[in-house]
Order: sequence, then structure tokens, then C-alpha cells
Amino acid sequence: MIIDLTDTTSSQIASALLKARRNAGSPAMGMIGTIVVVVDEASHHDALKAANEAGREHPSRVLVAILRPGRGASGLDAEVRVGEGVPGEAVLLRLHGELAKVPQSVITPLLLPDSPVIVWWPGGGPKVPHDDPLGHLARRRVTDAAATRRAAVDFTARAEGYAPGDTDFAWSRLTPWRALMAAALDQFPTEVTGAEVVSAKGNASADLMSAWLQSRLDIPVEQKVSRGPGLTAIRLFTPAGPIALTRPDGAIATFSIPGQPDRPVALKRRGTAELLSEELRRLDPDDVYAQTLLCLVEREKAPESAKKLTAAQRSSTQTAVKKAAAATAKAPVKTTTKKPAPGKKTAAKSAASKKKPAKKA
Repeated sequence: MIIDLTDTTSSQIASALLKARRNAGSPAMGMIGTIVVVVDEASHHDALKAANEAGREHPSRVLVAILRPGRGASGLDAEVRVGEGVPGEAVLLRLHGELAKVPQSVITPLLLPDSPVIVWWPGGGPKVPHDDPLGHLARRRVTDAAATRRAAVDFTARAEGYAPGDTDFAWSRLTPWRALMAAALDQFPTEVTGAEVVSAKGNASADLMSAWLQSRLDIPVEQKVSRGPGLTAIRLFTPAGPIALTRPDGAIATFSIPGQPDRPVALKRRGTAELLSEELRRLDPDDVYAQTLLCLVEREKAPESAKKLTAAQRSSTQTAVKKAAAATAKAPVKTTTKKPAPGKKTAAKSAASKKKPAKKA
């Protein structure tokens, strides 16, 4: 059921939601929370679709706020959707004029009581999400650094103004990568001398991955650029050889551990709905993300020489043995003959002298 409301108020929208639920035959609410999506007109369709797909796992009330600030008159237009393939409830809000500068005055009366609020900015988000008027209402604040041009600057501001509940899709994309690298060190516990992260240029997830490895393992981490897509390889250098996770095509990765055969791993690039569903599963503070942000700021301030690996950090006993074996195989074999000491006869010469006939007198 779809209800269009023009030049309306929050109380009229709430009444329309109640009426739509009764007409759909489900007056009882079975929703776990409210998802507030702050988006522009161009991308609101994709954001609403992703929120509805995530709502199949977590039924929620989705409030999509399209802000249109300007000099025109203030106004509020709404579109209420219940049913029609929507697992929970969806309300499309268009805020015009001065009303767009105070969206919390419209959103607050529409929040579900006694339930968590998640605010999501698909277009990048504010520099300090907790200071935003809508972000101040939320238990979970989700941004996406990949949607901004200067991800490093945004992460620096977010590290300084971090509050429990802040997270980013660039961090959510790393969940399977971090799980596999942690499992590799559980299966093959060893000393790690350095790490290498390879990704497309300007990838925000690669910056966070490098900072996470450095903060967790206390090792130097070097970043390299590839053609992508996204994150393509992570290598941990150990004395026995590198532990590598390589994904050149964005779908299937190769998992390599020293002394074991290579294994293919399904590591497909996840869509927006899957990332949002992951953030809805846990609403507690992410302390590891906060520590990674602080380490990322330290890496930004460090000189470039500190972000490069030396040959000793990349080398291992395995490669050293292989190089020594190759050098030995290529080296020419020298044959030496031992000369007899002066004044001494060899056994062959002494035997020959015995066989000679005696001279006649």
C-alpha cells in the first residue's frame, strides 16, 4: 500500500502509517528498530532498495530523508509504503527550505519507541557523525568513506571525533579478509616480520587494513597499487615464507600458507544490502575500529620511509635456502691435482725404476 502526502506534518505521517498497517491486516508491530537514511534525490532509489533488502533479515521502519535546503518556502512531502514487497515500513520524506536544516524535528516523532536507531549516510556522511543532529539520535552511525574523494582526511576527522557506535562501510568490507588472516595465524602460528597490502589506487579499505595489521601485529605495513577491483592481495612475511590471500578478479581468492597446498576461497565483493545487514547484527561499540582509526592517523603522519619494507623484512629462511641452492647449482666445479713434494718420488716412478735392467759395466 502506498500513500502520498503533500505539504504534510509528522503527525499526519504517523496516522498514515497506522492506517496502512490496519489495511494490510497487521496492526501489531514486529519491527526491531528504525533505519534513518540521509541521501540526495539522485541516489535515494538505490538506498531505499538496499535498506528494504536488509529489512528482510531485520524488519525495520525505514525513514529516507531527502534534504533540499534553499531559499524557497519550507515544506514536507511524504510517501508511505507498507506491503508492496517492503518487509517493514518505508517512508520517503522530502524536506524543503529551512526545514531541511533541522531534519531531526521531522524524524524524531516518527522513530519507533524503545528501539535502536541506525543512521546511514550513503553519500559519505559528515566529518564527525556524532555531532550531526540526526547522528546524535542514533545508537549506530554508518558512513561510507568510499563515496568521498578524500577518505584519509575524513578518517582523520572521524578519529578525532570518534564516539561509540561510529562505523564505516570501508571497515565492514574488510570483515571476511580480517577473519581469514586471523585464521591463518591460528593455523600457522609464527613470527610476522612485515606485511603488504595491494589494492586499487585510493581504496579506503586498504588504508584501514594496513592500519589494522600494524596495530594488531606491531609490524611495518607497505601499501602497493594494482588495477583492482578493490582489495586484491594481502601478504604476511614470516621466516617460513609468506602467508598470502590473493583475489585478482573480485570473486575467488587463493589462500596460501607455507608448507600447505593453495586453497581457493569464495571472497566475492559484497553489495550495499549485505554490508548494511552486517551493521544491523551488532549494535555495540566497535573498539577495534576505534583503535584502527588512531593507528591510521599515526600512519598518515609517519614519513614514507617508515611505510616501506626492507629486503630483510621480506626475506625468509625458505627463500634463503632456495637462493643458496640455486647459487650452488650454478657454480662451476673445479678439479685440482695434487703435486708431489720436491725430493720425493711417487709410487709409480719408484715402480718403473725397479723394472729397468741394470747397466753393463
